Amino acid sequence: MIRLVIAAGAAVTRAGLEALAASNPNVQLAGSFDDLAGVDAVLPDVVLAAIPVAELATAEGRAPAYVLLAAGADPPAWTAEALRLGVRAILPRDASAGEIMAAVEAAASGLALIEPQELERLLTAAPGPVAAQPSNLTARELEVLRMMAEGAANKTIAWKLEISEHTVKFHVASILSKLGAGTRTEAVTIGVRKGLVML
Repeated sequence: MIRLVIAAGAAVTRAGLEALAASNPNVQLAGSFDDLAGVDAVLPDVVLAAIPVAELATAEGRAPAYVLLAAGADPPAWTAEALRLGVRAILPRDASAGEIMAAVEAAASGLALIEPQELERLLTAAPGPVAAQPSNLTARELEVLRMMAEGAANKTIAWKLEISEHTVKFHVASILSKLGAGTRTEAVTIGVRKGLVML
């Protein structure tokens, strides 16, 4: 079952997406908001959002995957930053119900839907290899990752490990880099897959 949150400023758009989610037996609607402010509390698998990509910059870490519906008929160009922020699909606003739900299911499975020409443009613009660094986490980083998996905030991790919050932030940044993750949630997911974290 996919835990889905909808974020759309327009009430009509939000209602339509809620009806679409309700019609899919594989989807559980975990929340519906007019912005991203309420996403933190729900821990969704995917956020289906009709918002500008730029608004995700303040929402990093809130969800493992975003499916965005673009404001115009043509979706905006993909950027590496959008991928880093968790965007897994950018669809035109007039995308069909089938296309939207296919994108949600793909995002929930950890896949990204990118048009071939957009992928080629992204790869051409990339400054270097896109492969993630090896996941050779230190013992301390493993401790921090396991506490992240328990949902502990930086302040709590710092208190438990008797280190500064600044040091915790450093460890979290290092963990994300080594695992090739864009968010804390994604890092935990990768950690579980690699057997670094037991849930």
